[in-house]
Order: sequence, then C-alpha cells, then structure tokens
Amino acid sequence: MACSDKNCPIHSGLKTRGAAQIATVTSTKPKNTVIVRRDYLVKKPKYERYLRRKSKIAAHKPKCMDIKEGDKVEIAECRPISKTKHFTVTKKIE
Repeated sequence: MACSDKNCPIHSGLKTRGAAQIATVTSTKPKNTVIVRRDYLVKKPKYERYLRRKSKIAAHKPKCMDIKEGDKVEIAECRPISKTKHFTVTKKIE
C-alpha cells in the first residue's frame, strides 16, 4: 500500500540519518505526530552506579502506519519537518 505522504521514509524520498532508536509511543494526539519516550542509562563514575533517564521526542507518523499508544516503534533522525519534529517513525516493532 503506497501512501501519498511526502514525509514517509518508506514510500517517498525522505532520507534518514544516524542510528535508529527504539522507543515507546506515549501519545498520538497531535496530527501526523507521535510522542515517544526513550529510556536510557547514564553512568555516574563517582558512585559506580547507573541512573535511569528518559526523554520525550516528537516524531512524524506516516499515514500508511497504524500506530497506537503503547506500541514500540523504531525512529530515525531526518531533516526538520516542523519546529519540534526532527525524527520520523521508520517501522512498528510491536
């Protein structure tokens, strides 16, 4: 199924760069956008422990993908699509 979205990384010419990241969708309320939460660890050398950190990223949701809250998705960096969107969803994992 080809979509008519010009910002779709699969069916159009939108190029992605950098390493792909896996994140969990927390919100699908904005139009053509998903808010994803990425959890990661940061090492504190003084205490020899790891801290849990999180970041929320706004990513473009192509029209050809059916994504709901709680899904795991792979996102990749791309050119700026809007003021806050610099990532796009490349595939749905779960």
